[in-house]
Amino acid sequence: MQQFNFYMNDVVEIARKEMVEAGYKELKTPEDVNGVMNEDGTTLVMVNSVCGCAGGIARPAAAYMKNYETTPDRFVTVFAGQDKEATATARDYFKGYAPSSPSFALLKDGEIQMMVERHEIEGHEPIQVVQKLEKAFDQYCK
Repeated sequence: MQQFNFYMNDVVEIARKEMVEAGYKELKTPEDVNGVMNEDGTTLVMVNSVCGCAGGIARPAAAYMKNYETTPDRFVTVFAGQDKEATATARDYFKGYAPSSPSFALLKDGEIQMMVERHEIEGHEPIQVVQKLEKAFDQYCK
């Protein structure tokens, strides 16, 4: 069991590091989340997780989006199953959407504009996720 915990700690650390290196700010507390959500402008929230579709599809798509010509004001991430209170607080802003991880939420002035949910990530190619996000960025982030 201890070996498994060490392994999971490594997996979590790698997943966190990928998002930070891609330029996303980690929100680890409810206060972090509320602080960002109360800022004016647009925010992309990537709900990170340790599943395969997060590592193989969502995180690569998230990294790619930092280089798109039209971007939100902020790129942030919460970690489902790890920073539970921060994730729950973020999900309070995703009105009308069930909890989903991994996922992406685009908010404007703290109001949900669109989401890319797990069922739109799992079993898809990263480019399909990128295209949904590009369309949303073009619509809401000008």
